Amino acid sequence: MSNLITLYQDLIDRLSRLDWLVPTLARLTFLMVLFFYFWNSAMLKIDGSIFSPSAGAFGQIFPKAAEAVVWDVSQMNLFQRLVIFAGTVAEFVLPVLILLGLLTRLAAIGMIGFIAVQTIVDVTGHGVALGSLFDSAQALIDQRMMWVFLFAVLVLKGAGPLSLDALFKRRDPA
Repeated sequence: MSNLITLYQDLIDRLSRLDWLVPTLARLTFLMVLFFYFWNSAMLKIDGSIFSPSAGAFGQIFPKAAEAVVWDVSQMNLFQRLVIFAGTVAEFVLPVLILLGLLTRLAAIGMIGFIAVQTIVDVTGHGVALGSLFDSAQALIDQRMMWVFLFAVLVLKGAGPLSLDALFKRRDPA
């Protein structure tokens, strides 16, 4: 029995020295699961250029206001245009930063904020049921908690050694 415990402890010691593994796997998981979700969502928000929001963006972010004016983007006010522009830029820039491992912690914090706003819009604007944690049915809150956890790993652990953050850190003489 003592040999088994020693073997277990040796395995745990080896695993605990693999600091690079968790952040690297978190970024890889992000690429496989969420990167294209956010990228495609951003592409739906533009109509020719990033400065020209689509009716889809208007309907996604301000559904009740868009419906009230029959999705006529010329009826958007300045605040709505700024929010759509900022959201679209965030959906393009933040995932790319995480993919490259550049300013990863900051980008992950930005994505957590983005998910919070996205969830609020889904619940208040689109009438999506938030659900509750620990229930048997899959709910919006469960999905978004998993996303936030993935980004929290990147906030706490950074991008890992296969990143531009690590490259710049190695080049820093200080």
